[in-house]
Amino acid sequence: MTRTEHADTVPTTVRDFLAASTVHDADAASAFLVEDVVVVDQGEAFRGRDEVRAFVRDAGAEFAYTTEQTGARRVDDDHWVVTLRLEGTFPGGVADLDYRFTLRGGLVAELVIANHDA
Repeated sequence: MTRTEHADTVPTTVRDFLAASTVHDADAASAFLVEDVVVVDQGEAFRGRDEVRAFVRDAGAEFAYTTEQTGARRVDDDHWVVTLRLEGTFPGGVADLDYRFTLRGGLVAELVIANHDA
């Protein structure tokens, strides 16, 4: 069963990864990843720590934007969905995105970023 959670109940790994990736700190973000991590963003897959580090460093870096967590859901102990609102200079100016995390051993094993399911 899926429950809505307060931001402070989201696992530390997820919160810290999001904080690092928001400021494009690939070194800090990679500390929260399993070796064979997979990140999917806009249908493009990034596999392994090296590709994901490059993704964190480069994704959206050409735009100025802010992020605000607008929701979080615990699916089960290893699956979380965090909804972020991005506002900035990218096309459209506003985007609500779901960050669907799968954890393994307390680290991020998979992250799928997709438009928010309204």
